[in-house]
Amino acid sequence: MTDKQDLVQLTRSIIDSNRYMTLGPADESGLSWVSPVWYAAAGYLEFFWVSSPDARHSRNLAGRPQLAIVIFDSHRAGDWNALYMSAVAEELLDVDDGIAVFSRTSEAQGMRSWTREDVRSPARHRLYRATASEHFVLDPRDQRVPVSVD
Repeated sequence: MTDKQDLVQLTRSIIDSNRYMTLGPADESGLSWVSPVWYAAAGYLEFFWVSSPDARHSRNLAGRPQLAIVIFDSHRAGDWNALYMSAVAEELLDVDDGIAVFSRTSEAQGMRSWTREDVRSPARHRLYRATASEHFVLDPRDQRVPVSVD
């Protein structure tokens, strides 16, 4: 599978068919910490999740917003089952658009709805957004294959 259109379809399929992504932010000294989070995607460049601002990955992002993201299906054997991304993340202060995306996806998957009050102080969670700047998969020789999703 090396055709550009096949890779775009694969990338979109991975994002559309999975529920969790793994965040890989690093703290200010460069020590990384990985965490799985349930996500809602807005297209193929923006990813939303909720977390406690006290969680280690949230604290890392507050000091260093660059991160790596991996989305993979652990039930699928073989090649081409993981998508890697470079991104920049932030805690959203203006939450209305993002929480609408997050809540719609949550409800579509049989979970609860979310409101702005659920992610604003004094609530336990905050809403975060990662904006991907690079998508890639690995070929059978473990070489990076960039994928343009726009």
